[in-house]
Amino acid sequence: MDGASSLHRYLRDLEARDAFSGTVRITVGGDERFAGAYGLASRAWSVPNTLATRFDTASITKLFTAVATLQQVDAGVFGLDTSAVDYLGLEGTAVSPHVTVRHLLTHTSGIGDDADEEAGESYEAIWQARPNYTVLETADFLPQFVHRAPNFAPGQGCRYNNCGYVLLGLMIERATGRPYREVVRETVFTPAGMSDSDFLRMDRVNERLAEGADPIQDVRGEVIGWKRNIYSYPPIGSPDAGAHVTAGDLERFLRAVRDGRLLSPALTAAFLTPKVPWRVRDGWAQHFGYGPWFRVADDGAIVFLQKEGINAGASGLVRHYPGRDLTLVILSNLENGAWGPRDVAHEMVSAGAFG
Repeated sequence: MDGASSLHRYLRDLEARDAFSGTVRITVGGDERFAGAYGLASRAWSVPNTLATRFDTASITKLFTAVATLQQVDAGVFGLDTSAVDYLGLEGTAVSPHVTVRHLLTHTSGIGDDADEEAGESYEAIWQARPNYTVLETADFLPQFVHRAPNFAPGQGCRYNNCGYVLLGLMIERATGRPYREVVRETVFTPAGMSDSDFLRMDRVNERLAEGADPIQDVRGEVIGWKRNIYSYPPIGSPDAGAHVTAGDLERFLRAVRDGRLLSPALTAAFLTPKVPWRVRDGWAQHFGYGPWFRVADDGAIVFLQKEGINAGASGLVRHYPGRDLTLVILSNLENGAWGPRDVAHEMVSAGAFG
């Protein structure tokens, strides 16, 4: 059985057990080697996912913010070493004036996050005290983190941080005089050919949109219902999370970056290069770059670059293996839907199943 048939069989089995709902796409050199849609976009109405279904990308959105930020660097509006506090007028907050664009992109700013994921804090818990529907614009996030104590001095550590990308979004707005989402639509989605991508409000009716939901289990682990994610985060995406895309559009985005259609040659190369060590996990050396993170082999070669996202009712990733010119995209409307397929696809790719 070839790689595509084996992967399809595995995903069908997960679908039958309600363990995967979403889409998977694999391309090599831009040629499609696998594309499949599984599970339900709407459990209430038993509407199946298709390859045209749009999914919440969660933190994968940070890639779009990173590119829009680097476009402003290309334009000379601000630099990688520009102080975020000075540029945004955030004096008097807990954010250090020494935090730069470079720090924010690479998760080395040390600023306090609104929900510190590495410390196990729950993002959903924020909305127990603050209505999520009141957070619609980028500046609405500021009260949630600008007075939180920093974890370390800028550049003296590396810790995954969501709100650093909120600050980058605010810098994009200050630089352009326009809303963040409008800028990304025009300067990222359109030139990349991402015609099915947008920032869609969860409290509006949208076509071809997967509804996020996770299983409710009893004490025996049996599924007794499904919980929608409409109260788990703000109703529309922001610079750190929440854009909606198809699997095809996400592959188009990364190809547009790699082809140099969104950034200058210098910043294209910078985007595709590891910048700072992050951690070692499962024997993998992981480094952050300007948006993605990288798995780096012992000899310094890049095994793959990746950005993933996870939220209630949403999980996914885009991963590129430069040595094989292979791109893997997985998008799911389950919080834990993407991770099993990720690991199985990686094993198959490593074994040469897709060329």
